[in-house]
Amino acid sequence: ENIFLTMAAEGYMTTVYKGPEGESTQWQDIHRKLGNFKPAPSVWKPDAYKPEEEEAKDKNWVDSKDGKDLSDLEDEFADDRFMEEYRQKRIRELQDAARRPRFGSVEEIRGSEFVSQVTNAPPEVWVVVHLYKEGYGPSTLMSQALDQLAVQHPTTKFVKIISTDCIPRYPDTNLPTLVLYHEGTCLQHIVGLGPFGGPKTTPEQVALVLNKHGNFCPAGEEEAGEVSQAAHLKSLVGRMVERREEEERQDESSDFDD
Repeated sequence: ENIFLTMAAEGYMTTVYKGPEGESTQWQDIHRKLGNFKPAPSVWKPDAYKPEEEEAKDKNWVDSKDGKDLSDLEDEFADDRFMEEYRQKRIRELQDAARRPRFGSVEEIRGSEFVSQVTNAPPEVWVVVHLYKEGYGPSTLMSQALDQLAVQHPTTKFVKIISTDCIPRYPDTNLPTLVLYHEGTCLQHIVGLGPFGGPKTTPEQVALVLNKHGNFCPAGEEEAGEVSQAAHLKSLVGRMVERREEEERQDESSDFDD
């Protein structure tokens, strides 16, 4: 606001006008344009107030919460019937996931344990049986892929059996062989590395082939339902491109060596 100051100068009372800080008179502006006065100092002003954006409480927000958090949000969607039903649905999904058996590694079993470990596995469990031979190249390659998948998909049961312990005189030329089970039923036999890419077999390609026969490698550890193959396919294509580029680099290097 404007302020009038009364000052005493040489015996006279003088009133001096003083405006708000940073305010300039027309006379001062003219002299500044002529270069007679220094430029007016800048006046500090606080930043304009910007209210914080409230986080959208939608499906993605609900999906980011664990079971305890969702239980604590009982009154959050009192006025939103759709989101409250989705919250309840998400709680049930998390509870079902928690009840599902978890494995996380490839278990070695004997042929005599096949019925108890495979055929009589809980009906909700998907089982991958690897018939293998120790030290046999194709079996080793498949073992490496399954070891990785077992960690990534702990709700799937991965087991391995020495081939001749499971089936006497089983030919090595049929190795590796994968036997897929669910609800006590054999869904598929997959013989050799051919269906998985041969000597270039990768965990992603194995998962892609397994998922053609059931929910063996689900897209998410907390998710249940239909299998999503898009992520596996994308990863597979990426690795194939990387291998191709590496082969081209090696070819170029060999040309220079020649």
